[in-house]
Amino acid sequence: MDFVRYADASAHLVNASLPDAAAVRSLLRSRDWLHDQCSDRDALLLRKFQRELRPVFEASAAGDTRGVIAGINELMVAHPMTPQISDHDPDNLHLHVASRSASVAELLVSESLLGLSTLVCDLGATRLGVCAASPCTNVYVDTSPNRSRRYCSDRCSSRANVAAYRARQRAATA
Repeated sequence: MDFVRYADASAHLVNASLPDAAAVRSLLRSRDWLHDQCSDRDALLLRKFQRELRPVFEASAAGDTRGVIAGINELMVAHPMTPQISDHDPDNLHLHVASRSASVAELLVSESLLGLSTLVCDLGATRLGVCAASPCTNVYVDTSPNRSRRYCSDRCSSRANVAAYRARQRAATA
């Protein structure tokens, strides 16, 4: 089980626009087997979870370790998980974080929480962030070796660097 991938997927989940089941299917584009199970109720539950999870990323960006831990712990109580060992590939035993009867929303919430909690325990509570590029408000997971990530994407990084360069050019000519 790739916990970093699950943690990163939680950032994508927080950043996603999820008005309906079609948007949830789009979020799950590489997981075709879940598409038939997606419903508008999943979209509703995931929008609620987005609002609950965003403060964890904001606490991490602010360096609030206790806030991150308390936030994740509260969410794990509110959204209990049922991890199970999966043997559908006997040569690759691994954990699934929800029972087969779980909804798509329950599965994604469980994966997010397990991924984030493991990442925080392994790499620290300040590995989550909010994009520093204005006006972007997307969140991200920082797995860089020196904890230097400040932007949600290369696009935001480039846009911020170009804006800073232009500001320096204007200041130099003034």
